[in-house]
Amino acid sequence: MGRLDGKVAVITGAGGGMGREAAILFTREGAQVCVADIAGDAAQETVALCDGESFAFEVDVAEDDQVAAVMQATTERFGGIDVLYNNAGISPPDDAGILETSVDAWERVLAVNATGVFLCCKHGIPHLLQRGGGSVVNVASFVALVGAATSQISYTASKGAVLALSRELAVQFARDGIRVNALCPGTVETPLLQRIWRDDPEAAQRRLVHIPVGRLAQPREIVNAALFLASDESSYVNGATFLVDGGITAAYVTPE
Repeated sequence: MGRLDGKVAVITGAGGGMGREAAILFTREGAQVCVADIAGDAAQETVALCDGESFAFEVDVAEDDQVAAVMQATTERFGGIDVLYNNAGISPPDDAGILETSVDAWERVLAVNATGVFLCCKHGIPHLLQRGGGSVVNVASFVALVGAATSQISYTASKGAVLALSRELAVQFARDGIRVNALCPGTVETPLLQRIWRDDPEAAQRRLVHIPVGRLAQPREIVNAALFLASDESSYVNGATFLVDGGITAAYVTPE
């Protein structure tokens, strides 16, 4: 038996990266999955990689009507929704310190990372209520808990918003059988990050020194935590700031 047998999940940002990893793993564990992404072709590619039943849906999570549509389409196709994995997010290169970041960049990041999670919860939770409960996994970040001199102010603020929103919803809907948790990854090894750090090894080392385990996370290490939060194994985990960060938020001085 799979750990998600009989469950239906909507995964946003599933056209690549950790969202794609999640779709592959969730279907392997028995879930029926809506692979939602702003890039429809990328979502279709993810579907082709999934072992179980899934379908692609092109959606901009910052658009109210589009988010409502993806939830409705999933319910029509699979009979309901049990898991919301609100993973979609952006971190554009023009998001820097507060003195350099434009209002346009700020609003763009907040629209996707914070408003997007708000809309997915707003339109997704009613479907979970119809099923008698479920699990919401909102992707925040360790940067919502620590400060950085190498600032990405819009990204950091948006992830702080996700933490606060998740706690509020966790309390509000707990007695309806809905658990809401914020998954907070540390720095994850992705092709984009590898390229940036390869071009600037000094910047890479400046960050790596703060990670007690001395390395970046692999995408599957984060997705394994999401699988736990989505499954019934985490039935008493609610309102958690669920850190998967290699110990970075616990560190003061790291090993040499």
